[in-house]
Amino acid sequence: MAMPLRQSIKVATYLAEQKLRRRDKFPLIVELEPLFACNLKCEGCGKIQHPAGVLKQRMPVAQAVGAVLESGAPMVSIAGGEPLMHPQIDEIVRQLVAKKKYVFLCTNAMLLRKKMDKFTPSPYFAFAVHIDGLRERHDESVAKEGVFDEAVEAIKEAKRRGFRVTTNSTFFNTDTPQTIIEVLNFLNDDLKVDEMMISPAYAYEKAPDQEHFLGVEQTRELFKKAFAGGNRRKWRLNHSPLFLDFLEGKVDFPCTAWAIPNYSLFGWQRPCYLMSDGYVPTYRELIEKTDWDKYGRGKDPRCANCMAHCGYEPTAVLATMGSLKESLRAMRETVSGNRE
Repeated sequence: MAMPLRQSIKVATYLAEQKLRRRDKFPLIVELEPLFACNLKCEGCGKIQHPAGVLKQRMPVAQAVGAVLESGAPMVSIAGGEPLMHPQIDEIVRQLVAKKKYVFLCTNAMLLRKKMDKFTPSPYFAFAVHIDGLRERHDESVAKEGVFDEAVEAIKEAKRRGFRVTTNSTFFNTDTPQTIIEVLNFLNDDLKVDEMMISPAYAYEKAPDQEHFLGVEQTRELFKKAFAGGNRRKWRLNHSPLFLDFLEGKVDFPCTAWAIPNYSLFGWQRPCYLMSDGYVPTYRELIEKTDWDKYGRGKDPRCANCMAHCGYEPTAVLATMGSLKESLRAMRETVSGNRE
């Protein structure tokens, strides 16, 4: 796990505080969507299927920042849509960083070089660039040629300017262990991004492509083979060791979607950013008035093939904190990652 040591300590301290306060549900990271509009039409995403009037909306800065502060989460992932299309995205980031929130701005990087001057490097801020494969595979997944090359150049420029750069890669049933190995080797060894996040694709109800989402057993077999030969240890993956064990099928966990809540133009989304069972205006109402026990594999049929990080990474993190052995294991990997 390549999470910076300072961030690891802050998150560990935050989790310890929740335990002392005997809180059984709390946010680890907020998925903030200040807009749904995007400049790409990815086959596996259902976000741009909203009506034209909704796609024109932009969340006010005070509303975006206020939602994060209301939740109390130490980390924020700003997604969408394409966040760099928001005219005040730099101000949203600036205010969250000023509050010492760890901010990850998710982007397809098409506008990154053009907008980079609006941002300032900070240990509390990182660009999270979406990369689903090498050139041909990535461009196919986003339905546009040239996107991979632009993303690579934007990553190089951001690194040159001193920004932290992470990546997010989603894998489908058209992937093989080799395609995963190739893209993660490229990101880790050639581009030298700071850390990488990986996830099996979730079947968005409104996604144009409904044929290529992974099942649970497919996911386990795929990652078991991709992680073989010591790959897990050499890649700077932004995941707890237990979540990687989960992807391989070595352990299983219940879903804790409440730990990565989603806040969008419509409010706090039930139960997670992948599924929509309505919205509520406050974080407290989301936590207290959602029947969390009815979600997860074996409970809701929509969850049957989900192994996404938004539901299961928090469970892995909490399991890590509850075990001295796993805490020491995660600490060793964090220190090792920061030495590279």
